[in-house]
Amino acid sequence: MNTLKTVFLMTLMMVLFLLVGGLIGGRGGMTIAFLFAIVMNFGSYWFSDKIVLSMYRARQVTREEAPDLFSVVERLSQSASIPMPKVYIIDDQTPNAFATGRSPEHAAVAATTGILNILNQDELAGVLGHELAHVKHRDILTGTIAATLVGTITFIAQMAGWAMMFGGRSNNRDDDGGIASLFLLILAPIAATLLQLAVSRSREYAADAGGAQYSHNPLALASALGKISAGNQLKPVNNAGPATAHMFIVNPLSGKSLMKLFSTHPPIEERIKRLQAMAADRA
Repeated sequence: MNTLKTVFLMTLMMVLFLLVGGLIGGRGGMTIAFLFAIVMNFGSYWFSDKIVLSMYRARQVTREEAPDLFSVVERLSQSASIPMPKVYIIDDQTPNAFATGRSPEHAAVAATTGILNILNQDELAGVLGHELAHVKHRDILTGTIAATLVGTITFIAQMAGWAMMFGGRSNNRDDDGGIASLFLLILAPIAATLLQLAVSRSREYAADAGGAQYSHNPLALASALGKISAGNQLKPVNNAGPATAHMFIVNPLSGKSLMKLFSTHPPIEERIKRLQAMAADRA
């Protein structure tokens, strides 16, 4: 299913570029847009994880540099029966974490210094188990390409805005182009938000269940989610943007009141409630 989602997202990216290229430059614009879409699809598949890690200034760490974190990831990887991913730390006091990569064999998990400071070992295991569930379910490529596509849609909306500002109005064709640009400018951000909601919300519940299974402690993950949510209410993660918000275990923009209306994640209260029910069933 995630393979189909990935193919769909990459195809959608190409179609969007062709449409905008045709609106702005006719057949020549479509040719340029087609070449650009191929480059974007290639780059999003092979390099989008590195781009996201670079955006958040994540640094890869070894067992010697972060023995506790490394040990937890190693243990959970064995529990999930997946290869050991690369481990990264983000120097940010806001607690959060995400996973990225194109496959379980080429995966990475990143945690902020804030999450390492406020969580105990059981809670940290729950969070990292959640991220490794994304890896095992092959959510990470879909999510990372979705981030690239959302950024692309935002770029297209900006192009439409520039086309409206500087496009000519000398004939009906120009007027039609202006209407199309206005259409893109208004609908592109809405489409980007809906795309993220479709990609992210259901997979968060599944990853919570996986994290609880691999860490053997649903209540620890529930406690961690509460702490992380409270931390992000105080201050968003540095450099966080709407394009990559869906990749984190908790929406890194939740401190901004407007973002709550369009959250890419299910309500924290509902996630905690489900984990508590899971713990009760095990008792």
